[in-house]
Amino acid sequence: MTQDEVRREMTIAQQQGTLVEIYNLDSDDYFDVGFVIAMDKLCALLLVLDWDGKINCLLVTRLTSIRRIRRQTDYLTTVTIKAKVAQDNGYFDVWGLQKFLQQHDFTNKPLLKTFLQDSLDQHLPVVIGTNKYKSQDDFEGYLTKLDDMKVTMNYYNEHDLSSLWEYEVLLVNIDYLRVRGYQMATTAAIFKDVFHQ
Repeated sequence: MTQDEVRREMTIAQQQGTLVEIYNLDSDDYFDVGFVIAMDKLCALLLVLDWDGKINCLLVTRLTSIRRIRRQTDYLTTVTIKAKVAQDNGYFDVWGLQKFLQQHDFTNKPLLKTFLQDSLDQHLPVVIGTNKYKSQDDFEGYLTKLDDMKVTMNYYNEHDLSSLWEYEVLLVNIDYLRVRGYQMATTAAIFKDVFHQ
């Protein structure tokens, strides 16, 4: 898809409030399902659902990294039905992200910088995916520094828990940022249980 097509499809999904499949990694085997909440010149903010129809996290993804968007698929129909079951049984939004989104206006704000700053200010764990390691690895941890050009974080390596690691990445190299959800909750638990932080 061209960038104009990506932006048009994202705008339609946002206006209609419909779920979309977002393909922003190198393989079609991996994609995100979510509602488009906001867009700026560079990124889109999505409320991501998992396979069980539960809200998984908030995702800020760079528009140029999106290769394809799909709407009205059988997979999305299935997730929509599962989401209704999750809502009916009280486990749709365990992280309170709908309330968080209602309390904040992301119009005319740089989405990536806004959510990086929020995570730093609130000392919340994040998951960062970069264009360098696209679909091979992402970095789970806590931000330690943020300026107009780069972010620094402490992260863990699940294959080597001997210590925490430090990673510095230019903002222009961040493909996606995940905040406030399941993966971040497990990151917080690992930092607490393994590294006593």
